[in-house]
Amino acid sequence: MNESRTAAEPPWLIQGGMGVGVSGRRLARAVARTGQLGVVSGTALDTLLIRVLQSGDPGGHLRRALAAFPVPSLAAELRERYFVEGGIGPGERFAATPMTTADEACPARALTVAANFCEVWLAKEGHGGPVGINYLEKLQLATVPALFGAILAGVDYVLVGAGIPAQIPGIADGLARSEPVTVRVDVAGDDQPHELRFDPSSVLRGADPGRVGRLRRPRVLAIVSLPALASYLNRDEETRPDGFVVEGHRAGGHSAPPRGPLGLDESGEPVYGPRDVPDFAKMARLGLPFWIAGGQCGPRQLREARAAGAAGVQLGSVFALCEESGMDTGLRRRLIERELTGGLRVRNDPAASPTGFPFKVADLPGTLSDPGVGAARARVCDLGYLRTPYRTPQGAIGYRCPAEPRVAYVRKGGDAERTEGRHCLCNGLLAAVGLGQRRPRGVVEPPVVTIGQDLGFLRHLAPDGGPYSAAEVVRWLRAGVTASHV
Repeated sequence: MNESRTAAEPPWLIQGGMGVGVSGRRLARAVARTGQLGVVSGTALDTLLIRVLQSGDPGGHLRRALAAFPVPSLAAELRERYFVEGGIGPGERFAATPMTTADEACPARALTVAANFCEVWLAKEGHGGPVGINYLEKLQLATVPALFGAILAGVDYVLVGAGIPAQIPGIADGLARSEPVTVRVDVAGDDQPHELRFDPSSVLRGADPGRVGRLRRPRVLAIVSLPALASYLNRDEETRPDGFVVEGHRAGGHSAPPRGPLGLDESGEPVYGPRDVPDFAKMARLGLPFWIAGGQCGPRQLREARAAGAAGVQLGSVFALCEESGMDTGLRRRLIERELTGGLRVRNDPAASPTGFPFKVADLPGTLSDPGVGAARARVCDLGYLRTPYRTPQGAIGYRCPAEPRVAYVRKGGDAERTEGRHCLCNGLLAAVGLGQRRPRGVVEPPVVTIGQDLGFLRHLAPDGGPYSAAEVVRWLRAGVTASHV
């Protein structure tokens, strides 16, 4: 049954944005149809668009979304360039994705707008439930055109974490009015951020006015770990979001490092202490809705969150393992089987991510968590989402990533020690949804699998290891909440 609520009413459940394509359009749509907030991951959607088109676009979904894109000429160009009837051969390489740069004329911008439009448009198709999109503040070069594409498709919420999303509320205001906006991009070696302008008209040239219509500003939710950052963002109208997601360190993907000097336990994982436990009473006093995330999966946790003043909870891992998830089916089954038999370990690896944030890695043979697999992989940076800008000795802006070949990173002025233990999350996360790049001699990029550290929900939803749906998750949670709470 469709239990859609209006986007103006805060949902009690947010399905978290996950990985590259794990929380894709199919999952977000399934959750939104229950009336709760379904969220697509906004990371690497341009590469997902390209690779799915080259894989034959099963079901024709992306071509249907491109047919609705407000700029028909750009949509036609993308179909002609990337769509392959029946898909490329098993040994053929996917076409390269143009990398986003700090150049205002960067050709990747238009592709990014179109890709984000398609994902949100498909997630919203055929129902009235709320749909959001999740971005990483660390990916500053791509966020603005990505957000504009989502706004063109009518996205209801935008969630931003992995940094301080102070610019996003103001940028959302401007983009909803189709006005030029400026984003401040951090450049290593510069005292002041580089100002990068984005003009929506540069993408909308040749647009069909009837398809653009009147744009609507989405609600902005900042993902934070502690009330201190929430208070900082809340103190100024220009930086104030419409709400917060307070995410604990046991959530999947990236998490905030512990406060104070970094200490590691005997397993090499960051040690969190009392200073890292959020004070929800302080969050409630800010007067904005907030949701609690990270180990909050279950009817009891939902009741406790609401009793603490939260609007509800954000959940990721329970949806990452449901049947609408974009995660490769084989990987998903292995995770469930290993967890139910007590053999799954999820490490909070302080070195895996090029961002420098701790990152959850599931120990699965055949993935990048396997030391042999990681050592055998040739380091290459051909997607570049986690590259950071730096100022070259010649005064230009260059780009580097600690997961790229060490020689290249050091040549660009990077510290060799920062390359130790780094994984290429760009390629690894795409491989986790079955779209890993094909390399010479039949080599396919190995996946990296991230999941939360609290998977006890499987004993309730899949005690025999069988599949379960997103709707079943919502029903399970709803059963523990009385009508007076929801």
